[in-house]
Amino acid sequence: MDSADAAVVVGVDGSESALAAVRLAAAEAARWHRPLRVVHAFIWPLLHSPITPATDGPPGGGLRGQAQGLVAAAVDEAQATVPGLRVTGEIVDGAPTGVLLDAATTAALVVLGDRGLGGFAALVVGSVAVTVAAHAPCPVLVVRGTARPDGPIVVGVDGSQLCRQAVEFAVQTAARRGAEVIAAHAYRHPVPTRPGDIQPLVYDESALQADEERALAESVAGLAERYPDVPIHRESVRGRAPKILTEASRSAQLLVVGGQGRGELTGLLLGSVSRSMLHHSHCPVAVVRSRD
Repeated sequence: MDSADAAVVVGVDGSESALAAVRLAAAEAARWHRPLRVVHAFIWPLLHSPITPATDGPPGGGLRGQAQGLVAAAVDEAQATVPGLRVTGEIVDGAPTGVLLDAATTAALVVLGDRGLGGFAALVVGSVAVTVAAHAPCPVLVVRGTARPDGPIVVGVDGSQLCRQAVEFAVQTAARRGAEVIAAHAYRHPVPTRPGDIQPLVYDESALQADEERALAESVAGLAERYPDVPIHRESVRGRAPKILTEASRSAQLLVVGGQGRGELTGLLLGSVSRSMLHHSHCPVAVVRSRD
């Protein structure tokens, strides 16, 4: 959603990872000039567990009272990070994946931590982050690793039309952060361009390199003119994309990948490169799906 009223949404569960996500989400909301919406998925009603305090318990007790407390703590953390930021907090009954995807329909950005408690446990190695990144209609930022404040924003480029939105997101984010962009393109061999084509057994290496560099240039074409204050560097490297992007993430403040790719990745809800980066990146990862 591109409405000016669209908020940055952050999922919280009371974990330290979620609080790190709150801090980054607050910073992003300030950069985007958008409000921040703190959301906690309250799954216990689905499990038919008692959610009200015991009759002899303290006021505000019980699981729902605890949930209200952790949301309030997250709101306080956001406001301490960015004083004056518009922040709201809410508890939504439901499973984390469904709650987050529903929130994403009206969000500018969804931010998640990479480790959590309860419904967010084992976030990256489980299904929640992968599912949200695969289906959310807005970019999804997963907070993991260590962001290098002075490092570049690295964006993976595969030469397809599908990665254009990821590249634009990376450049827009760099403009807000005052950072440079490295558009990293990995290639190994010619990729079939039409269904039914096979990879050629013999090809000209220099011609292949020229073709790949041309595809990389086309992927960032026009952005330097639109964002003249953002240095954009192109790097075309022969090798496997996951390895190259993982290494580049060591010195980056953010890694941006598309939700889909060309060749063997085309048509997947979440490409294997994007999925790999959610597991192995050394810095926060933004997954940007192509939208019609």
